[in-house]
Amino acid sequence: MQTGGPISLATPMRFAADPPAQADVVVIGGGIAGVATALYLAEAGRRVVLCEKGRIAGEQSSRNWGWVRQQGRDPAELPVMIHALRLWDGLQQRLGEAVGLRRTGTTYLANGPADLANFESWLPHARAHGLDTRMLSRAELDALLPSAAGWVGGLHTASDARAEPWTAVPAIAGLAAEAGASLHESCAVRAVETAAGRVSGVVTEKGPIAAPQVLLAGGAWSSLLARHAGLGFPQLAVRATVAATPPMPEFHAGNAADSGFAFRRRADGGYTLAPGIGHDFWVGPDAFRNLGAFLPQIRRDMRHTRLAPAAPRHYPDAWGTPRRWAADAASPFEAMRVLDPAPNLGRIQTLRDDFAAAFPALGRPAIARAWAGMIDVTPDQVPVLDETLMPGFHIARVVQDHGFGIERCAIVKAILGRAPQHELRRFRFSRFSDGSRVELGPSI
Repeated sequence: MQTGGPISLATPMRFAADPPAQADVVVIGGGIAGVATALYLAEAGRRVVLCEKGRIAGEQSSRNWGWVRQQGRDPAELPVMIHALRLWDGLQQRLGEAVGLRRTGTTYLANGPADLANFESWLPHARAHGLDTRMLSRAELDALLPSAAGWVGGLHTASDARAEPWTAVPAIAGLAAEAGASLHESCAVRAVETAAGRVSGVVTEKGPIAAPQVLLAGGAWSSLLARHAGLGFPQLAVRATVAATPPMPEFHAGNAADSGFAFRRRADGGYTLAPGIGHDFWVGPDAFRNLGAFLPQIRRDMRHTRLAPAAPRHYPDAWGTPRRWAADAASPFEAMRVLDPAPNLGRIQTLRDDFAAAFPALGRPAIARAWAGMIDVTPDQVPVLDETLMPGFHIARVVQDHGFGIERCAIVKAILGRAPQHELRRFRFSRFSDGSRVELGPSI
């Protein structure tokens, strides 16, 4: 039995036409960051062309957990995310069940006193922004998860939400097309072009597009294309494994996680399960190049990471991946239209055991489907939403589970030349090259 899950290269194309020769803005990447930005720019009257090398939402935007959360965010992200959740509410009103948004809350589960103290340390940030976040006692947790065993308490934000990524993102893409955006699948951008020191357009596999503004929203592929354009920045990608159960009795309506595994209810009646903060990291050339920048994060998260050499099939940071190519020749983006890593089956068996220990009355869950995605990571675990040192070239790099939830209006306002609604210094592109100290986001 198969349930909702990621989009693949086998998914039929919806947007197959060749792109136009001119635009006001070219958006590179058809994930949630790209399609949402295209929607808002088109609604602002801009001629937007979005180019996706494979399929809309084919990579991490249909492979994530489906959480839309405020809880646990970096303090700088919180006001942006609070606004973003209101935008999600608006999309739900416009698109209905395709989005599948439910404000069912997020709960972090404490295995002991150290977890409770860690959760408590984040509460001042929540209170500063008027969030409904609160600590849960063991008795309150028992009421929320009556069939659970072992946890001593938790942290809960009732206003957090969940959505269905594999239907939500394509639905938003359709809305962008209705608003006038020109979307193109199987249309890789090979190079960013410049004139007089600023962006002048892009070269795609289907021809050039002249444009004074370009937004790179390429997920795990972003640094590879940016470096080709002469702009280096630290980015790594890790494999995250996800599994889906068949429909089962509801034991919790929202999002929840401890350090071992995470789960959320899905619209089809099953649950999405994931091995919590565990991930697999394939070591390639960029890993060595960016080692210094990532050392603080490596020290903090090393016990949850499994290292392995990056084989040629493990794009984008594989030893065989070209770093330079001609604009009139096939690029690495055409060599791998959809990054579709195999799931870590060992982690899935472990999370089934963890689930059974936490919910003894439910036992080891059946798995209807499993998949994996490559999530991009910054040294400080905070997104980049900024214009680069090349005028007209913007980057929206959203990391880990931030991508499905974080607001796109910040980058839209920058492209439109309008003042930002929120303080965005924390998200600046230059923080990785201006001598700033790496400041890790919250570890809860």
